[in-house]
Amino acid sequence: MQQSRTSRASNRSLLGHQTATLSLLFTAGLVNFLDRSSLSVANTTIRAEMHFSATQMGLLLSIFSLAYGLTQLPLVGLLDRVGSRWMMGTALAVWSAAQVLTGFVRSLQMFLLLRILLGIGEAPFYPAGMRSIREWFTHRSRGRATSALNISSTLGLALAPPLLTILMLHVGWRHMFILLGAAGLAVAILWVALHRERSATPFRIDEGPPPTVLPWGLLLRQRSMWGMMLGFGGVNYTNWLYIAWLPGYLQTARHLSLQRSGWTAALPFLMASGGVLCSGFLADRLASREDDLMRIHRTFAVIGLCLSAGSTLLVAHAASTTVAVAAIASALFFMQFAGTSGWGLAQAASPAMLVGGVSALQNFGSFMIASAAPLLTGWLLDRTHSFTLALTVCAAITLAGALCYATLTRTKLSATLP
Repeated sequence: MQQSRTSRASNRSLLGHQTATLSLLFTAGLVNFLDRSSLSVANTTIRAEMHFSATQMGLLLSIFSLAYGLTQLPLVGLLDRVGSRWMMGTALAVWSAAQVLTGFVRSLQMFLLLRILLGIGEAPFYPAGMRSIREWFTHRSRGRATSALNISSTLGLALAPPLLTILMLHVGWRHMFILLGAAGLAVAILWVALHRERSATPFRIDEGPPPTVLPWGLLLRQRSMWGMMLGFGGVNYTNWLYIAWLPGYLQTARHLSLQRSGWTAALPFLMASGGVLCSGFLADRLASREDDLMRIHRTFAVIGLCLSAGSTLLVAHAASTTVAVAAIASALFFMQFAGTSGWGLAQAASPAMLVGGVSALQNFGSFMIASAAPLLTGWLLDRTHSFTLALTVCAAITLAGALCYATLTRTKLSATLP
């Protein structure tokens, strides 16, 4: 009887930790993607006030993702040693401080420096989140937990255009940045106060301590690691083109007002949330054992990226705003369907003690590709005065990502070479 009561108490405590972890990750994700979207939503307003060209605005958008990607490398191994509690808390504080300071920027050079700081601060978010999920959830429930983390990003992206547009119209773009930064600092305090590491509790779902130094060079000698980096590059290139330029596309190519474009841009990102949910729940439903997960997530990633690429091509040649917005919604739905399985594949293919480092390495590789999206789109826009060529390039890169997943990610990663 005593053992039964102890078991029930243990299960309640485990459920409490799982709930707290997901709630905090979900809230941090909302803040993260509101912050990422802020410059895109304010794109035309800032360009007009500070006299930036489309290429300069593309540089500001790209420099963030480049800094974000490069910062993944130091995270490989460091995250597994420092732990997600302090890594995530510090990251939240750094990127939120960058947002606050952006409200006072007066030059392109200062803007660039703060965008770099924002990228460095946001870099640990997904690796730390994946590590927390791997610690607290079994293979049968990780798909839904990963979906909860990912859906915070799509909801943040959906909320950003209308919410941030309203903020800009009432308080201006500078105060919008300051308010977003203050919200992030509050979440940082909550994360450090409430989140707990696996090692600080009696609940160990996956055993195995992380290595003192992660052999990332060893991982880079394995085909599956390259498949995940390049395949996820197709996901993130698509993601960053739409995050960076969707409001600008609606205002310049479809001639929508600032206010109307804010509400219209929300619709495709709401559809993207559906892609996250479908991928996570279907993966959990189909996975009768952990060995199934790699095959399931690889298949989902390939199908999702192919359908996303076809949808983006439709956007490039859409005759009306209605068709264009519907095609964008389809592209983002299938991109997030693929992306959620991309994260699921990283978990399923990794030894438990390496999942944080593998996630960081996947992010690094993908953002070396994705960082080109905002700048290349702005450069092509300046020269062609159209989004058609930029969208066609995006579709080709998305298809290349699907090919990498299909051909390179067929074996699990190993912590040692044979």
